[in-house]
Amino acid sequence: MLVIDASVTLAWCFADEATERADRILDRLGRDEALAPAIWPLEVANGLRTAERRGRLDPAELPRLRELLGALRVRVESVELGAAIGEVLEAARTYELTAYDAAYLTLASRRGLALATVDERLRAACERAGVEVAR
Repeated sequence: MLVIDASVTLAWCFADEATERADRILDRLGRDEALAPAIWPLEVANGLRTAERRGRLDPAELPRLRELLGALRVRVESVELGAAIGEVLEAARTYELTAYDAAYLTLASRRGLALATVDERLRAACERAGVEVAR
């Protein structure tokens, strides 16, 4: 099991964002389960909407992407307000992250799981925090 973030998920949706790391993680999810904080589905949807608005995504592609992403075995874990303004906010402050990215980091840290991301800033924060980055 590993934690996935929106950056790696969106890399699977756009050819110009594809990386070997993202492809390896997608292959891994064919046989493994992932975990994500509650912000993940909304961040993915927002990334798709932004791409659509900027002309990077044809709305006709959404059914294919919905099928691809819907087939992933991802358990979404709720984020309670106390945790958001506690450990998540503290991690955001400590590692100079958005609260959204800190939610992925703290989930991976709390569960002792690797974090799958293609976001370089989040990868660097994981290294500083002692959280494994999925390869």
